[in-house]
Amino acid sequence: MTREQRHDIKRKLDVFDYAKKVGNINKACRHYGISKTTYFNWLKRYQKDGEKGLINNKPCPENIRLRTPIEVEEKVLYLRKKYHFGPERIYMYLKRYLDIETSESSVYRILKRNGISRLPRNAKRRSPGPKFKRYEKQTPGHHIQMDVKFLTFTDKQGKSIKRYQYTAIDDATRIRALKVYNRHNQNNAIDFLNYVIKKFPFRIKMVRTDNGHEFQARFHWHCQDQGIEHVYIKPGTPRLNGKVERSHLTDKLEFYQLIEYTSDVDLGKKMNEWENFYNFNRPHKSHGGLTPYEVFRAKMNINIQS
Repeated sequence: MTREQRHDIKRKLDVFDYAKKVGNINKACRHYGISKTTYFNWLKRYQKDGEKGLINNKPCPENIRLRTPIEVEEKVLYLRKKYHFGPERIYMYLKRYLDIETSESSVYRILKRNGISRLPRNAKRRSPGPKFKRYEKQTPGHHIQMDVKFLTFTDKQGKSIKRYQYTAIDDATRIRALKVYNRHNQNNAIDFLNYVIKKFPFRIKMVRTDNGHEFQARFHWHCQDQGIEHVYIKPGTPRLNGKVERSHLTDKLEFYQLIEYTSDVDLGKKMNEWENFYNFNRPHKSHGGLTPYEVFRAKMNINIQS
């Protein structure tokens, strides 16, 4: 008998004792926050089987033939621990890449049964905040959101190291370009824009940024020189760059929690692998499980070699 079961039995016995003490079952039920039906069910089981009858049982015995096969369960746990995927994305990944038919609810039950239904950073519930009307451009390259994610690592000597992830995401396809720098300035913003132009498989019409110092005059005119319109979002409205902001949360949960900083070279290599995985292999929930490059192919009706 487990500690939880003993505790549960004691609580039910306390209910019976309190009902005898006050001589009123209704009052005892109100005091302990249970219904009369529950009280009499407990009492009936107690009179029949004693304390053993007070142990909570599952509604029906588990049928091992109905349980998800162990090899599928292992794959679910691997995707959760390796990539921090949620139930929906695990379901998409299994169906798409491994031809395994299951359901989101089955995936969730597997995660819950193994005690990993919640990620460490997701344990605290947060308010959803105000709702805003969402939009999405239909033409790749028509609208690119760009932002910088501040990073702090600790090396083997315990020294704090600051780095800066420059991110660009296409509004229509969610294709992203990522690059990490050790400085946060306009020179790196300009270098990153050149990287984005070479990386994205389409012409860029407009780039939208916040009003950070790295995106000021020199960056602005460099965009103009490349034939790209540069637009600032209104101060205090990060939601206008919501897709790039949301992608940074994905980086935090699915990339940075899984790596250790060793050197800038190693970080750059891992970042490049993550960028390719995100663009070519990671199912995107807002696109019904398609990857960003599959959405691009569908929108442009062309074949892109990965």
